[in-house]
Amino acid sequence: MSAYLDLCTLARERALLSTTSAVLGWDQETGLPPAAVPYRAAQLAYLSGQIHQLSTSDPWRKALEAAEAETPDSPTTSANLREFRHHFDRATCLPRDLVEQTAKTSSLAKAAWGEARSKSDFSLFAPHLETLLDLARRKADLWGYEEEPYDALLENYERGARTSDVVRIFDSFQEDLTTLSREAVTRSASTPPDLLHGYYPIIAQQTLNAEIAESIGFDLRAGRIDTVAHPFCTHLGPRDTRLTTRYHLTDFTSSLFGVLHEAGHGMYDQGLPESEHGLPSGNAVSLGIHESQSRLWENHVGRSRPFWERWYPRAVDLFPNLQKVSLHDFLRTINRATYSPIRVEADEATYDLHILLRFDLERRMLRGELAVKDIPAAWNEAFEALFGFLPPDDAHGCLQDIHWSMGGLGYFSTYTLGNLNAAQLFHTAQQDLRIAASFAKADVAPLLKWMQDNIHAAGSTLFPQDLMRQATGEPTNPQYHLAHLRQRFLTNDPQ
Repeated sequence: MSAYLDLCTLARERALLSTTSAVLGWDQETGLPPAAVPYRAAQLAYLSGQIHQLSTSDPWRKALEAAEAETPDSPTTSANLREFRHHFDRATCLPRDLVEQTAKTSSLAKAAWGEARSKSDFSLFAPHLETLLDLARRKADLWGYEEEPYDALLENYERGARTSDVVRIFDSFQEDLTTLSREAVTRSASTPPDLLHGYYPIIAQQTLNAEIAESIGFDLRAGRIDTVAHPFCTHLGPRDTRLTTRYHLTDFTSSLFGVLHEAGHGMYDQGLPESEHGLPSGNAVSLGIHESQSRLWENHVGRSRPFWERWYPRAVDLFPNLQKVSLHDFLRTINRATYSPIRVEADEATYDLHILLRFDLERRMLRGELAVKDIPAAWNEAFEALFGFLPPDDAHGCLQDIHWSMGGLGYFSTYTLGNLNAAQLFHTAQQDLRIAASFAKADVAPLLKWMQDNIHAAGSTLFPQDLMRQATGEPTNPQYHLAHLRQRFLTNDPQ
Protein backbone atom coordinates (compact mmCIF):
# COMPACT_ATOMS: atom_id res chain seq x y z
CA MET A 1 0.00 0.00 0.00
CA SER A 2 2.43 2.62 -1.24
CA ALA A 3 -0.13 5.44 -1.33
CA TYR A 4 -1.14 4.68 2.25
CA LEU A 5 2.50 4.86 3.34
CA ASP A 6 2.83 8.22 1.56
CA LEU A 7 -0.21 9.44 3.47
CA CYS A 8 1.28 8.23 6.76
CA THR A 9 4.47 10.16 5.96
CA LEU A 10 2.45 13.35 5.52
CA ALA A 11 0.56 12.64 8.75
CA ARG A 12 3.80 12.26 10.67
CA GLU A 13 5.03 15.54 9.20
CA ARG A 14 1.83 17.15 10.47
CA ALA A 15 2.47 15.62 13.90
CA LEU A 16 5.91 17.27 13.95
CA LEU A 17 4.28 20.65 13.38
CA SER A 18 1.49 19.97 15.88
CA THR A 19 3.80 18.88 18.67
CA THR A 20 6.08 21.85 17.99
CA SER A 21 3.06 24.10 18.42
CA ALA A 22 2.17 22.21 21.61
CA VAL A 23 5.64 22.90 23.04
CA LEU A 24 5.09 26.62 22.50
CA GLY A 25 1.67 26.33 24.14
CA TRP A 26 3.13 24.52 27.14
CA ASP A 27 5.81 27.17 27.45
CA GLN A 28 3.20 29.93 27.35
CA GLU A 29 1.39 28.39 30.32
CA THR A 30 4.49 27.58 32.39
CA GLY A 31 7.11 30.27 31.80
CA LEU A 32 6.43 32.81 29.06
CA PRO A 33 7.05 36.44 30.11
CA PRO A 34 3.79 38.44 29.92
CA ALA A 35 5.27 40.92 27.43
CA ALA A 36 6.01 38.08 25.01
CA VAL A 37 2.37 37.00 24.63
CA PRO A 38 1.61 38.93 21.39
CA TYR A 39 4.58 37.43 19.54
CA ARG A 40 3.77 33.97 20.88
CA ALA A 41 0.25 34.44 19.54
CA ALA A 42 1.74 35.19 16.13
CA GLN A 43 3.98 32.10 16.32
CA LEU A 44 1.06 29.83 17.21
CA ALA A 45 -1.14 31.36 14.53
CA TYR A 46 1.57 30.77 11.92
CA LEU A 47 2.04 27.13 12.92
CA SER A 48 -1.72 26.55 12.94
CA GLY A 49 -1.86 27.95 9.42
CA GLN A 50 0.98 25.69 8.29
CA ILE A 51 -0.68 22.64 9.82
CA HIS A 52 -3.95 23.53 8.14
CA GLN A 53 -2.25 24.12 4.80
CA LEU A 54 -0.52 20.72 4.93
CA SER A 55 -3.72 18.96 6.06
CA THR A 56 -5.71 20.38 3.15
CA SER A 57 -2.96 20.37 0.50
CA ASP A 58 -3.21 18.80 -2.93
CA PRO A 59 -0.52 16.19 -2.09
CA TRP A 60 -2.54 15.21 0.98
CA ARG A 61 -5.77 14.92 -1.04
CA LYS A 62 -4.08 12.86 -3.76
CA ALA A 63 -2.42 10.54 -1.26
CA LEU A 64 -5.71 10.07 0.57
CA GLU A 65 -7.67 9.31 -2.59
CA ALA A 66 -5.00 6.90 -3.81
CA ALA A 67 -4.84 5.15 -0.43
CA GLU A 68 -8.63 4.80 -0.38
CA ALA A 69 -8.41 3.09 -3.77
CA GLU A 70 -6.05 0.45 -2.38
CA THR A 71 -7.21 -2.62 -0.50
CA PRO A 72 -6.62 -2.12 3.26
CA ASP A 73 -4.22 -4.67 4.69
CA SER A 74 -5.64 -4.58 8.24
CA PRO A 75 -8.51 -3.24 10.37
CA THR A 76 -6.09 -0.61 11.70
CA THR A 77 -5.40 0.63 8.18
CA SER A 78 -9.15 0.83 7.49
CA ALA A 79 -9.72 2.78 10.69
CA ASN A 80 -6.88 5.18 9.92
CA LEU A 81 -8.25 5.83 6.45
CA ARG A 82 -11.72 6.48 7.90
CA GLU A 83 -10.29 9.03 10.34
CA PHE A 84 -7.98 10.61 7.75
CA ARG A 85 -10.99 11.16 5.50
CA HIS A 86 -13.10 12.58 8.35
CA HIS A 87 -10.45 15.07 9.41
CA PHE A 88 -9.59 16.04 5.82
CA ASP A 89 -13.22 16.78 5.00
CA ARG A 90 -13.61 18.91 8.12
CA ALA A 91 -10.31 20.71 7.58
CA THR A 92 -11.14 21.62 4.00
CA CYS A 93 -14.33 23.29 5.20
CA LEU A 94 -12.29 25.92 7.03
CA PRO A 95 -10.30 28.69 5.32
CA ARG A 96 -6.75 29.16 6.53
CA ASP A 97 -7.39 32.69 7.81
CA LEU A 98 -10.12 31.37 10.12
CA VAL A 99 -7.74 28.77 11.56
CA GLU A 100 -4.98 31.33 12.09
CA GLN A 101 -7.39 33.85 13.61
CA THR A 102 -8.65 31.24 16.05
CA ALA A 103 -5.13 30.38 17.20
CA LYS A 104 -4.10 34.02 17.57
CA THR A 105 -7.31 35.02 19.34
CA SER A 106 -7.03 32.11 21.75
CA SER A 107 -3.44 32.91 22.65
CA LEU A 108 -4.35 36.53 23.43
CA ALA A 109 -7.57 35.48 25.16
CA LYS A 110 -5.74 33.18 27.59
CA ALA A 111 -3.62 36.10 28.78
CA ALA A 112 -6.71 38.32 29.07
CA TRP A 113 -8.57 35.60 30.95
CA GLY A 114 -5.69 35.30 33.43
CA GLU A 115 -5.84 39.03 34.17
CA ALA A 116 -9.64 39.07 34.30
CA ARG A 117 -9.69 36.14 36.71
CA SER A 118 -7.06 37.68 38.99
CA LYS A 119 -9.10 40.91 39.14
CA SER A 120 -12.50 39.19 39.02
CA ASP A 121 -13.45 41.52 36.17
CA PHE A 122 -15.39 39.78 33.39
CA SER A 123 -15.31 42.91 31.21
CA LEU A 124 -11.57 42.36 30.58
CA PHE A 125 -12.27 38.98 29.00
CA ALA A 126 -15.66 39.65 27.39
CA PRO A 127 -14.39 41.10 24.07
CA HIS A 128 -12.14 38.09 23.53
CA LEU A 129 -15.00 35.71 24.30
CA GLU A 130 -17.20 37.59 21.82
CA THR A 131 -14.61 36.93 19.10
CA LEU A 132 -14.08 33.28 20.09
CA LEU A 133 -17.82 32.67 20.15
CA ASP A 134 -18.19 34.21 16.70
CA LEU A 135 -15.34 32.04 15.39
CA ALA A 136 -16.93 28.93 16.91
CA ARG A 137 -20.28 29.68 15.26
CA ARG A 138 -18.56 30.24 11.91
CA LYS A 139 -16.82 26.88 12.22
CA ALA A 140 -20.06 25.14 13.16
CA ASP A 141 -21.81 26.64 10.13
CA LEU A 142 -18.99 25.57 7.82
CA TRP A 143 -18.89 22.04 9.22
CA GLY A 144 -22.64 21.73 9.31
CA TYR A 145 -24.77 20.12 11.99
CA GLU A 146 -27.97 18.15 12.35
CA GLU A 147 -29.80 19.91 15.18
CA GLU A 148 -27.75 22.68 16.84
CA PRO A 149 -24.28 24.27 16.56
CA TYR A 150 -23.04 22.35 19.60
CA ASP A 151 -23.19 19.17 17.46
CA ALA A 152 -20.44 20.41 15.15
CA LEU A 153 -18.13 21.44 18.00
CA LEU A 154 -18.77 18.33 20.10
CA GLU A 155 -17.51 16.24 17.18
CA ASN A 156 -14.06 17.76 17.74
CA TYR A 157 -13.89 16.23 21.19
CA GLU A 158 -16.21 13.20 21.22
CA ARG A 159 -16.10 11.39 17.88
CA GLY A 160 -19.49 10.24 16.66
CA ALA A 161 -21.46 11.83 19.52
CA ARG A 162 -24.39 14.19 19.09
CA THR A 163 -25.73 16.74 21.53
CA SER A 164 -28.99 14.80 21.78
CA ASP A 165 -27.00 11.72 22.89
CA VAL A 166 -25.40 13.73 25.70
CA VAL A 167 -28.74 15.27 26.69
CA ARG A 168 -30.32 11.82 26.87
CA ILE A 169 -27.51 10.50 29.11
CA PHE A 170 -27.51 13.57 31.35
CA ASP A 171 -31.30 13.62 31.67
CA SER A 172 -31.30 9.96 32.70
CA PHE A 173 -29.35 10.61 35.89
CA GLN A 174 -29.60 14.33 36.70
CA GLU A 175 -32.47 13.93 39.15
CA ASP A 176 -30.78 11.05 40.98
CA LEU A 177 -27.48 12.94 41.01
CA THR A 178 -29.06 16.09 42.46
CA THR A 179 -30.71 14.11 45.25
CA LEU A 180 -27.58 12.07 45.92
CA SER A 181 -25.34 15.12 46.08
CA ARG A 182 -27.69 16.81 48.55
CA GLU A 183 -27.65 13.73 50.80
CA ALA A 184 -23.87 13.47 50.53
CA VAL A 185 -23.41 17.10 51.58
CA THR A 186 -25.74 16.58 54.53
CA ARG A 187 -23.92 13.44 55.70
CA SER A 188 -20.55 15.17 55.37
CA ALA A 189 -21.56 18.17 57.45
CA SER A 190 -20.18 16.64 60.64
CA THR A 191 -16.68 16.29 59.14
CA PRO A 192 -14.66 19.42 59.98
CA PRO A 193 -13.52 21.14 56.78
CA ASP A 194 -10.24 22.26 58.36
CA LEU A 195 -9.16 18.93 59.83
CA LEU A 196 -6.10 18.77 57.57
CA HIS A 197 -5.26 22.44 57.87
CA GLY A 198 -1.53 22.87 58.49
CA TYR A 199 1.78 23.76 56.93
CA TYR A 200 2.85 21.68 53.92
CA PRO A 201 6.17 22.83 52.40
CA ILE A 202 6.06 22.82 48.63
CA ILE A 203 9.25 20.79 48.29
CA ALA A 204 7.72 18.06 50.45
CA GLN A 205 4.55 18.14 48.36
CA GLN A 206 6.64 17.80 45.21
CA THR A 207 8.43 14.80 46.69
CA LEU A 208 5.20 13.00 47.55
CA ASN A 209 3.59 13.88 44.22
CA ALA A 210 6.52 12.49 42.23
CA GLU A 211 6.72 9.29 44.28
CA ILE A 212 3.00 8.60 43.92
CA ALA A 213 2.86 9.48 40.22
CA GLU A 214 5.72 7.10 39.50
CA SER A 215 4.28 4.36 41.69
CA ILE A 216 0.98 4.24 39.81
CA GLY A 217 2.77 3.98 36.47
CA PHE A 218 3.56 7.48 35.18
CA ASP A 219 7.02 7.31 33.61
CA LEU A 220 8.98 10.32 34.88
CA ARG A 221 11.82 9.47 32.50
CA ALA A 222 9.38 10.37 29.73
CA GLY A 223 7.55 13.14 31.56
CA ARG A 224 7.77 15.87 34.17
CA ILE A 225 5.65 17.88 36.61
CA ASP A 226 5.53 21.69 36.50
CA THR A 227 3.63 24.46 38.29
CA VAL A 228 0.82 26.54 36.72
CA ALA A 229 -2.31 28.48 37.66
CA HIS A 230 -4.65 25.94 36.03
CA PRO A 231 -3.42 22.30 36.00
CA PHE A 232 -3.26 20.43 32.70
CA CYS A 233 -1.46 17.61 30.91
CA THR A 234 -0.01 17.89 27.43
CA HIS A 235 1.51 15.26 25.16
CA LEU A 236 4.42 16.74 23.21
CA GLY A 237 5.42 13.63 21.31
CA PRO A 238 6.77 10.14 21.95
CA ARG A 239 8.25 9.89 25.44
CA ASP A 240 7.44 13.50 26.32
CA THR A 241 4.33 14.02 28.44
CA ARG A 242 4.11 17.05 30.74
CA LEU A 243 1.96 17.24 33.88
CA THR A 244 1.25 20.44 35.80
CA THR A 245 -0.27 21.23 39.18
CA ARG A 246 -0.62 24.10 41.64
CA TYR A 247 0.30 24.27 45.32
CA HIS A 248 -1.29 25.54 48.53
CA LEU A 249 0.90 25.73 51.61
CA THR A 250 -2.03 24.84 53.88
CA ASP A 251 -3.39 21.89 51.85
CA PHE A 252 -1.23 19.21 50.21
CA THR A 253 -4.21 17.31 48.81
CA SER A 254 -4.95 19.98 46.20
CA SER A 255 -1.66 19.47 44.37
CA LEU A 256 -1.63 15.73 44.94
CA PHE A 257 -5.07 15.06 43.50
CA GLY A 258 -4.20 17.41 40.65
CA VAL A 259 -1.16 15.27 39.90
CA LEU A 260 -3.16 12.04 40.16
CA HIS A 261 -5.72 13.48 37.75
CA GLU A 262 -3.16 14.69 35.23
CA ALA A 263 -1.11 11.50 35.61
CA GLY A 264 -4.21 9.59 34.51
CA HIS A 265 -4.19 11.65 31.33
CA GLY A 266 -0.44 11.23 31.06
CA MET A 267 -0.49 7.44 31.41
CA TYR A 268 -3.08 7.27 28.63
CA ASP A 269 -0.75 9.29 26.39
CA GLN A 270 2.25 7.20 27.41
CA GLY A 271 0.24 4.03 26.75
CA LEU A 272 -0.63 4.91 23.15
CA PRO A 273 1.26 2.81 20.56
CA GLU A 274 4.49 4.74 19.99
CA SER A 275 4.97 3.16 16.56
CA GLU A 276 1.65 4.71 15.49
CA HIS A 277 2.50 8.27 16.58
CA GLY A 278 1.04 10.83 14.19
CA LEU A 279 -1.62 8.42 12.92
CA PRO A 280 -5.18 8.07 14.26
CA SER A 281 -4.22 4.66 15.65
CA GLY A 282 -1.65 6.45 17.82
CA ASN A 283 -3.98 9.18 19.07
CA ALA A 284 -6.40 9.24 21.99
CA VAL A 285 -9.93 8.62 20.77
CA SER A 286 -11.86 11.32 22.65
CA LEU A 287 -11.90 13.58 25.66
CA GLY A 288 -14.66 11.53 27.27
CA ILE A 289 -12.32 8.53 27.22
CA HIS A 290 -9.29 10.64 28.14
CA GLU A 291 -11.16 12.07 31.12
CA SER A 292 -12.18 8.58 32.20
CA GLN A 293 -8.52 7.81 32.79
CA SER A 294 -7.83 10.95 34.82
CA ARG A 295 -10.95 10.58 36.98
CA LEU A 296 -10.32 6.87 37.51
CA TRP A 297 -6.82 7.42 38.91
CA GLU A 298 -7.75 10.56 40.84
CA ASN A 299 -10.93 9.25 42.45
CA HIS A 300 -11.46 5.51 42.18
CA VAL A 301 -7.81 4.86 43.03
CA GLY A 302 -6.53 8.00 44.72
CA ARG A 303 -9.39 8.44 47.20
CA SER A 304 -9.71 4.77 48.12
CA ARG A 305 -8.85 3.15 51.45
CA PRO A 306 -6.33 0.63 50.01
CA PHE A 307 -4.41 3.45 48.34
CA TRP A 308 -4.06 5.41 51.57
CA GLU A 309 -3.33 2.39 53.71
CA ARG A 310 -0.15 2.25 51.66
CA TRP A 311 0.60 5.97 51.30
CA TYR A 312 -0.62 7.60 54.49
CA PRO A 313 2.47 6.62 56.54
CA ARG A 314 4.67 8.28 53.91
CA ALA A 315 2.50 11.40 53.98
CA VAL A 316 2.82 11.55 57.77
CA ASP A 317 6.62 11.28 57.42
CA LEU A 318 6.69 14.26 55.07
CA PHE A 319 4.03 16.29 56.90
CA PRO A 320 4.37 15.81 60.67
CA ASN A 321 1.19 17.73 61.47
CA LEU A 322 -0.76 14.75 60.04
CA GLN A 323 0.30 12.71 63.08
CA LYS A 324 -2.74 14.07 64.90
CA VAL A 325 -5.12 12.83 62.16
CA SER A 326 -6.12 9.17 62.01
CA LEU A 327 -6.39 7.38 58.67
CA HIS A 328 -10.15 7.05 59.22
CA ASP A 329 -10.56 10.80 59.70
CA PHE A 330 -8.24 11.52 56.80
CA LEU A 331 -10.39 9.41 54.47
CA ARG A 332 -13.55 11.12 55.72
CA THR A 333 -11.95 14.48 54.99
CA ILE A 334 -10.70 13.80 51.46
CA ASN A 335 -14.11 12.30 50.62
CA ARG A 336 -16.09 15.09 52.23
CA ALA A 337 -18.95 16.41 50.08
CA THR A 338 -19.68 20.12 50.10
CA TYR A 339 -21.00 22.64 47.62
CA SER A 340 -18.07 24.59 46.21
CA PRO A 341 -18.21 27.39 43.64
CA ILE A 342 -14.99 26.08 42.03
CA ARG A 343 -15.27 23.09 39.69
CA VAL A 344 -11.69 21.85 40.04
CA GLU A 345 -12.06 21.84 43.84
CA ALA A 346 -15.42 20.05 43.80
CA ASP A 347 -15.84 16.60 45.30
CA GLU A 348 -17.10 13.63 43.33
CA ALA A 349 -20.67 13.93 44.60
CA THR A 350 -21.17 17.52 43.41
CA TYR A 351 -18.70 17.78 40.52
CA ASP A 352 -21.09 16.89 37.73
CA LEU A 353 -23.49 19.67 38.74
CA HIS A 354 -20.81 22.10 37.54
CA ILE A 355 -20.72 20.37 34.17
CA LEU A 356 -24.50 20.38 33.78
CA LEU A 357 -24.44 24.15 34.35
CA ARG A 358 -21.78 24.81 31.71
CA PHE A 359 -23.30 22.41 29.19
CA ASP A 360 -26.58 24.31 29.27
CA LEU A 361 -24.93 27.75 29.10
CA GLU A 362 -22.69 26.81 26.17
CA ARG A 363 -25.59 25.50 24.13
CA ARG A 364 -27.50 28.75 24.75
CA MET A 365 -24.43 30.83 23.85
CA LEU A 366 -23.89 28.98 20.58
CA ARG A 367 -27.57 29.19 19.63
CA GLY A 368 -27.43 32.95 20.15
CA GLU A 369 -29.88 32.83 23.06
CA LEU A 370 -27.36 34.14 25.60
CA ALA A 371 -25.30 37.27 24.93
CA VAL A 372 -21.74 37.47 26.26
CA LYS A 373 -22.57 40.52 28.39
CA ASP A 374 -25.28 38.50 30.15
CA ILE A 375 -23.10 35.49 30.99
CA PRO A 376 -22.19 36.50 34.58
CA ALA A 377 -25.84 36.99 35.52
CA ALA A 378 -26.94 33.79 33.75
CA TRP A 379 -24.14 31.88 35.42
CA ASN A 380 -25.10 33.12 38.87
CA GLU A 381 -28.77 32.36 38.31
CA ALA A 382 -28.07 28.80 37.17
CA PHE A 383 -25.52 28.24 39.92
CA GLU A 384 -27.90 29.35 42.65
CA ALA A 385 -30.59 27.02 41.29
CA LEU A 386 -28.23 24.02 41.42
CA PHE A 387 -26.18 24.79 44.53
CA GLY A 388 -28.39 27.01 46.63
CA PHE A 389 -26.04 30.00 46.91
CA LEU A 390 -24.38 32.63 44.71
CA PRO A 391 -20.68 32.63 43.81
CA PRO A 392 -18.88 35.41 45.71
CA ASP A 393 -17.53 36.97 42.48
CA ASP A 394 -16.84 36.22 38.82
CA ALA A 395 -13.44 34.70 39.62
CA HIS A 396 -15.35 32.01 41.52
CA GLY A 397 -18.04 31.96 38.86
CA CYS A 398 -17.92 32.36 35.09
CA LEU A 399 -14.18 33.20 35.02
CA GLN A 400 -12.91 30.18 36.92
CA ASP A 401 -12.04 27.93 33.96
CA ILE A 402 -9.55 28.52 31.17
CA HIS A 403 -11.37 26.51 28.50
CA TRP A 404 -13.39 29.29 26.85
CA SER A 405 -10.21 31.33 26.42
CA MET A 406 -8.69 28.32 24.66
CA GLY A 407 -11.59 28.26 22.23
CA GLY A 408 -12.81 25.07 23.90
CA LEU A 409 -16.52 25.51 23.32
CA GLY A 410 -18.22 22.12 23.11
CA TYR A 411 -15.75 20.66 25.60
CA PHE A 412 -17.37 20.59 29.03
CA SER A 413 -19.81 17.73 28.60
CA THR A 414 -16.85 15.38 28.14
CA TYR A 415 -15.91 15.85 31.82
CA THR A 416 -19.08 14.14 32.97
CA LEU A 417 -18.83 11.54 30.21
CA GLY A 418 -15.38 10.86 31.65
CA ASN A 419 -16.79 10.35 35.14
CA LEU A 420 -19.40 7.93 33.83
CA ASN A 421 -16.88 6.03 31.74
CA ALA A 422 -14.39 5.87 34.64
CA ALA A 423 -16.88 4.18 36.97
CA GLN A 424 -17.92 1.72 34.28
CA LEU A 425 -14.35 0.82 33.30
CA PHE A 426 -13.23 0.48 36.93
CA HIS A 427 -16.22 -1.77 37.73
CA THR A 428 -15.47 -3.97 34.72
CA ALA A 429 -11.76 -4.24 35.52
CA GLN A 430 -12.58 -5.18 39.12
CA GLN A 431 -14.54 -8.20 37.89
CA ASP A 432 -11.12 -9.75 37.25
CA LEU A 433 -10.39 -11.28 40.64
CA ARG A 434 -6.63 -10.90 40.17
CA ILE A 435 -7.03 -7.16 39.59
CA ALA A 436 -9.40 -6.83 42.54
CA ALA A 437 -7.09 -8.74 44.87
CA SER A 438 -4.08 -6.68 43.82
CA PHE A 439 -5.99 -3.44 44.22
CA ALA A 440 -7.01 -4.41 47.75
CA LYS A 441 -3.27 -4.43 48.54
CA ALA A 442 -2.70 -1.09 46.71
CA ASP A 443 -0.94 -2.84 43.82
CA VAL A 444 -2.33 -0.99 40.81
CA ALA A 445 -0.04 -2.45 38.14
CA PRO A 446 -2.65 -5.03 36.97
CA LEU A 447 -5.29 -2.28 36.76
CA LEU A 448 -3.01 -0.12 34.61
CA LYS A 449 -2.22 -3.10 32.39
CA TRP A 450 -5.96 -3.68 31.89
CA MET A 451 -6.40 -0.05 30.84
CA GLN A 452 -3.42 -0.26 28.50
CA ASP A 453 -4.76 -3.40 26.85
CA ASN A 454 -8.42 -2.39 26.64
CA ILE A 455 -8.30 1.39 26.19
CA HIS A 456 -4.85 2.83 25.41
CA ALA A 457 -3.76 0.33 22.76
CA ALA A 458 -6.81 0.97 20.59
CA GLY A 459 -5.84 4.57 19.83
CA SER A 460 -8.62 6.05 17.68
CA THR A 461 -9.41 2.90 15.74
CA LEU A 462 -12.85 2.65 17.41
CA PHE A 463 -15.44 5.33 18.13
CA PRO A 464 -15.68 6.09 21.87
CA GLN A 465 -18.96 4.24 22.37
CA ASP A 466 -17.72 1.24 20.38
CA LEU A 467 -14.61 1.21 22.57
CA MET A 468 -16.79 1.24 25.69
CA ARG A 469 -18.86 -1.63 24.32
CA GLN A 470 -15.73 -3.64 23.53
CA ALA A 471 -14.17 -2.98 26.94
CA THR A 472 -17.26 -3.28 29.16
CA GLY A 473 -19.98 -4.95 27.11
CA GLU A 474 -22.26 -1.88 26.90
CA PRO A 475 -22.22 1.81 25.97
CA THR A 476 -21.79 4.52 28.60
CA ASN A 477 -24.19 3.77 31.45
CA PRO A 478 -24.61 6.35 34.28
CA GLN A 479 -25.73 3.73 36.79
CA TYR A 480 -22.16 2.64 37.55
CA HIS A 481 -21.22 6.19 38.50
CA LEU A 482 -24.29 6.59 40.68
CA ALA A 483 -23.57 3.25 42.38
CA HIS A 484 -19.99 4.35 43.06
CA LEU A 485 -21.15 7.66 44.57
CA ARG A 486 -23.72 5.94 46.77
CA GLN A 487 -21.10 3.51 48.07
CA ARG A 488 -18.58 6.25 48.78
CA PHE A 489 -20.85 8.93 50.22
CA LEU A 490 -24.05 7.30 51.48
CA THR A 491 -22.78 4.22 53.32
CA ASN A 492 -20.76 3.74 56.47
CA ASP A 493 -18.14 1.80 54.54
CA PRO A 494 -16.74 4.05 51.80
CA GLN A 495 -14.29 2.25 49.55
